[in-house]
Amino acid sequence: MRTLVAQFARFGVVGAIGFVINFVVFNVLRATVFNPDTLHEGPLFANVIATVIAIIFNWMGNRHWTFRAHRGRQLLREGIEFGIVSLGGMLIGLACLWVSHYALGFTSVLADNIASNVIGLGLGTVFRFTLYRMWVFAPHRGEPEPALFPEVGTGSLTIVEPPAEPAEPLTASPRTSSRRAGATAPAAVAPQSD
Repeated sequence: MRTLVAQFARFGVVGAIGFVINFVVFNVLRATVFNPDTLHEGPLFANVIATVIAIIFNWMGNRHWTFRAHRGRQLLREGIEFGIVSLGGMLIGLACLWVSHYALGFTSVLADNIASNVIGLGLGTVFRFTLYRMWVFAPHRGEPEPALFPEVGTGSLTIVEPPAEPAEPLTASPRTSSRRAGATAPAAVAPQSD
């Protein structure tokens, strides 16, 4: 339980920074390039761009801090899964914004921010944390060694040490062996008796 609380706290810090990034980018784009007075779907486009930028930051933060103990070495697989879950969270936020702005007619900047950055983000956060923890960064999927050049003694590359020297040197019988005197036989060969 303690690990879950600590993980959720780190997730919250990363998410809070991602929220600030999303909030600033969304409002700058909505006020300028994607103003709804000039482009009807402007708030939706602004939300998509702001969310994608925040997703990139959140992936880096969650991969290297929140779920660092469980991150996998398959960077491409993990990135794709993170993207799928993040897109699901983004769709939740977009749905909330669409319902508020287009279905209910709440078109003010405040209404767009509440729908997108409060309700949508809150629901999306629960969705994302659950799937990041249970699927993308699941504890059973973490592989701490790097994908290339694994360290000696871990993971898929293990150095097998030769067997230790026998306690008593093996002596070869002159008629059965051509080995030098004092040489030791391999561990699998037993001394022959006369």
